[in-house]
Amino acid sequence: MAGKEDSETFYSAATPLAFELGSLPTTVIPADPSATDLTAPPKPVIITSPTVAGTYPVVLFFHGFYLRNYFYSDVINHVASHGYIVVAPQLCKILPPGGQVEVDDAGKVINWTSKNLKAHLPSSVNANGNYTALVGHSRGGKTAFAVALGHAATLDPSIKFSALVGIDPVAGISKCIRTDPEILTYKPESFDLDMPVAVIGTGLGPKSNMLMPPCAPAEVNHEEFYIECKATKGHFVAADYGHMDMLDDNLPGFVGFMAGCMCKNSKRKKSEMRSFVGGIVVAFLKYSLLGEKSEIRQIVKDPSVSPARLDPLPELEEASGYLV
Repeated sequence: MAGKEDSETFYSAATPLAFELGSLPTTVIPADPSATDLTAPPKPVIITSPTVAGTYPVVLFFHGFYLRNYFYSDVINHVASHGYIVVAPQLCKILPPGGQVEVDDAGKVINWTSKNLKAHLPSSVNANGNYTALVGHSRGGKTAFAVALGHAATLDPSIKFSALVGIDPVAGISKCIRTDPEILTYKPESFDLDMPVAVIGTGLGPKSNMLMPPCAPAEVNHEEFYIECKATKGHFVAADYGHMDMLDDNLPGFVGFMAGCMCKNSKRKKSEMRSFVGGIVVAFLKYSLLGEKSEIRQIVKDPSVSPARLDPLPELEEASGYLV
């Protein structure tokens, strides 16, 4: 069992491998819109792929409000190193578009991924079209939910998703001021989703940072998203971390500066939070896509194995088909 001493986390053999960097080497492949390239994406994307020959599930990763897709490179690489092709689009340039525009743009990127991703992958690497997951942080988490709920008018209806993970998802400034489309209903288990869903939360997200408002306000954050999900669903809250603590260190530029100071941040190591977020995503994808259920169940049974302290206790409410 993992133990803690002087605020440091020590791993043991009992720690789920999902929290560790995976064994596969990866490569980062940028792709940008171009009028002369028929395989170019509709939005700039960063593809992080294993380099070892094989066929891997695809993960669409959506960034948060006003953030950059490369701010998540450590978490994305963590996920890819376990055998996933991660496609992270940049859905805005200087200013974020309207919420519905962002969701529709996400749909266009997903369509492109299903048809043209292979042209940008290493020659020996293939995408497994049977398994596609949606993952998003903050407003990007809300975008992932909106796409899964059918709000992307641009999305090819033949595309199906196998899992959904919201990383501290946020639906607006408050219950009265929400971004379009307004997907929260404030009714338990109202989301019509036919896939397993994990919701990751932060203990400091609902707290103000000096004069700044909370980055993940109550009534529009992870708690409400989880309440509105049906089984199979999981809930994992990093009690001592804030809304931006899963981002890379030393973010560049003005946007990077703002990302580092606008939210309530933890005094603990951000590397622990990145390992936690990457690990929960990996463990839940193993559970949902590959049928490997032991690690996510171990985290729920023994939260001390997590590199971040979990409070409240993690939950995994399984539908009858997942109880094997």
